Amino acid sequence: MSLVSILYALLFYFAAAVLCVGILLRIRLYAHTPQPLKIPTTPAPATRAGVVMRMVREVVFFQSLFKGCKWTWLFGWIFHFALLLVLIRHLRYFIEPIWAWIVIMQPWGVYAGFAMLAGLAGLWIRRIAVDRVRYISTPSDHLMLLLLIGIAGSGLLMKYVWPTDIIALKVFFLGLLSFDWQPLAPDPLLLLHLALTATLMIVFPFSKLLHAPGFFFSPTRNQTDNPRERRHLNTWATEPDTGSRP
Repeated sequence: MSLVSILYALLFYFAAAVLCVGILLRIRLYAHTPQPLKIPTTPAPATRAGVVMRMVREVVFFQSLFKGCKWTWLFGWIFHFALLLVLIRHLRYFIEPIWAWIVIMQPWGVYAGFAMLAGLAGLWIRRIAVDRVRYISTPSDHLMLLLLIGIAGSGLLMKYVWPTDIIALKVFFLGLLSFDWQPLAPDPLLLLHLALTATLMIVFPFSKLLHAPGFFFSPTRNQTDNPRERRHLNTWATEPDTGSRP
């Protein structure tokens, strides 16, 4: 097996470990962060069932973003929905035999690649063209968008311009899952696509992209609006004083 195959195998093991451990540690941090105030964004539901429905609307339809800015909502929703379809399409590289519903989703995943690229382009133009958004944008915001555009663009180029051996690619990833390493095709565009993907996996737990799991721990969204009916007490506020705090 070539040196390139060995390096990419080690790279993806490292990237997967950083992604999984990093996300778990962040979720643990979010779960243990005190919420001293009752601060749901109003109008807010007064029951847990209402909170669940609100979270569903936010996750699926981006309700708050729709109310705030229609153009941002449009590009953001297109990108996230297209990303979901692309990820579903890519499941075929990690399972054998391929499940029937994933086979059905394959054509939609190809079209979603173009939609994903269009959504990212719109979000990037927004960061450049809108004054108030450009003012609060940092270099990391632009780099993350550029990284995602590079992943989507290189994937589409492999599909329509410089095809690669997808059978060998699937064998490579199935080999990683079973710890039976297989050679990787040394196509430059494929190596670039995989390197960008691994980079995204590594930086994901340390970037703003972590809003994906972090959203579920936001007190402005997951709290009920019932301060008159029930007093809000933090867990640390009800614990006995051990003298560790001043």
